[in-house]
Amino acid sequence: MGRAVTVAACALNQWALDFDGNLRRILTSIEVARSRGARYRLGPELEICGYGCADHYLESDTLLHCCQVLAELLRAPAARNILCDVGMPVMHRNVRYNCRVIFLNGKILLIRPKTILANAGNYRELRWFTPWSKPRHVEEYFLPRIIQEVTGQETVPFGDAVLATKDTCLGTEMCEELWAPNSPHIEMGLDGVEIFTNSSGSHHVLRKAHTRVDLVNSATAKNGGIYLLANQKGCDGDRLYYDGCAMISMNGDTVAQGSQFSLDDVEVLVATLDLEDVRSYRAEISSRNLAASKVCPYPRIKVNFELSDSDDVAVPAYIPIQWRHHSPEEEICLGPACWLWDFLRRSKQAGFFLPLSGGIDSSATACIGYSMCHQVCLAVKNGNAEVLADARRIVNDEAYVPEDPREFCGRIFTTCYMASENSTQETCNRAKLLAEQIGSYHINLNIDAAVKAIVGIFSLVTGQSPRFSAYGGSSRENLALQNVQARIRMVLAYLFAQLTLWTRGMPGGLLVLGSSNVDEGLRGYLTKYDCSSADINPIGGISKTDLKSFIQYCIENFQLTSLRSIMSAPPTAELEPLVDGQLSQTDEVNGSDFKML
Repeated sequence: MGRAVTVAACALNQWALDFDGNLRRILTSIEVARSRGARYRLGPELEICGYGCADHYLESDTLLHCCQVLAELLRAPAARNILCDVGMPVMHRNVRYNCRVIFLNGKILLIRPKTILANAGNYRELRWFTPWSKPRHVEEYFLPRIIQEVTGQETVPFGDAVLATKDTCLGTEMCEELWAPNSPHIEMGLDGVEIFTNSSGSHHVLRKAHTRVDLVNSATAKNGGIYLLANQKGCDGDRLYYDGCAMISMNGDTVAQGSQFSLDDVEVLVATLDLEDVRSYRAEISSRNLAASKVCPYPRIKVNFELSDSDDVAVPAYIPIQWRHHSPEEEICLGPACWLWDFLRRSKQAGFFLPLSGGIDSSATACIGYSMCHQVCLAVKNGNAEVLADARRIVNDEAYVPEDPREFCGRIFTTCYMASENSTQETCNRAKLLAEQIGSYHINLNIDAAVKAIVGIFSLVTGQSPRFSAYGGSSRENLALQNVQARIRMVLAYLFAQLTLWTRGMPGGLLVLGSSNVDEGLRGYLTKYDCSSADINPIGGISKTDLKSFIQYCIENFQLTSLRSIMSAPPTAELEPLVDGQLSQTDEVNGSDFKML
């Protein structure tokens, strides 16, 4: 009867400007989709070059290398007899567009430019691209010579059109277009498009997945249809983490859910769905049908291809699933951990160095590092050969197999408590106990000699000796003496990060982790160039309230009992003198939640 279509949506861990690696992952996803019976394959936004290319989009070399990768895809035997939908920048009449290139059996069917660009928050697409502002309009695009030689085509359609196969009709959306109030799927659905596709470069934000899932399901609930969403995953070289969540929805229900946090570079989601379910669903919505009778039609690109088989007499009914959302605490545990792993393996460094004060913020960062080790061991246990190869390269041992998170943590994670004359034994003990429980290589050191040397230089030059307020000094003197301690810790952190592995007879260096939460960043309530200054900061986008909930989660799920005393301890920077051996400085008083530095 020709009504059951098998379609695939992919989540790929693409790297910015890694054209060879991106090609390999795209080909792998196409092969997996074909092996599972799919006749249509959808990939993430700008997957050929990677989403986070920033101003490299403005370089002609980026366009050239994208065309070279596209030529390889067009030639690839794996891309035969499957409708492939890939993303790349395309320049048309000297204007650069963010595009989908849809091809079949070595021929390009349509280049569809993005019509609504993301330009808020972390997104700056208007800096690099221009939106296609001609609804339902198609022009001729003259292919570059490198593509003409492969396809034998001189021109192909470029613009806002849909594909009409022998059995159904497909329409394309791209990321932001789903989030806009005038999403293209609305008019497409009224014009008879039955399969909507969305290629995204959507980054992870706490609690954002709920909104994304609701938008997809509501798109097909009102208008009927099948909706595929593919997304970038991982850290492609920037500060953002893209969280996958590939999904397939039908008539308002989720029918297939991809993972949100995973170390797998390629994930392919496949579903077989009955087009008659779409048609029956739409037939019952009279208001939809009245609107459809008046819609302005889209240009249709005819495709001599079927997404279904002619002998699919017995098609099983689709079974809706309930989307399994992670709690915010789980998102903090998993998202930054996966991001850290991506950052580490791409930096070619040998691990992380964390100044561990015994407070909530640095302890939360330590827990995220420990969670990363858990994720690596789990991925290796599940047979992820690429994660195993990366782990072996990072620890410089070709026979190594990470099985125990604590043991792996001891190889790649160094924590350091930097004491001063103003520190208490309690914070030292808390940091040491947490390091023991997560298995990190832990260092205790004292910074007093360095602080006195720096202050001594000042006194030698000026003839003045600053004093703490407790000893009769002014507020300026008091603040300066606090800041010099904090900034010495940053200098020592980078020194030890570069040379700690050298002292242990191990190759490589360590990336310095910061531990300043988003509340401090928004208020500017921190010391510049102290331990909040680092190579990367896993908690820089997380509030103190969420971090406290995350700490409780780690107590319950990782059995890190040392965190109980850290949670109950009064927050303090320990930068002012002790009074009778006890703290005189607390950071969170009178409702404040910040370090007074």
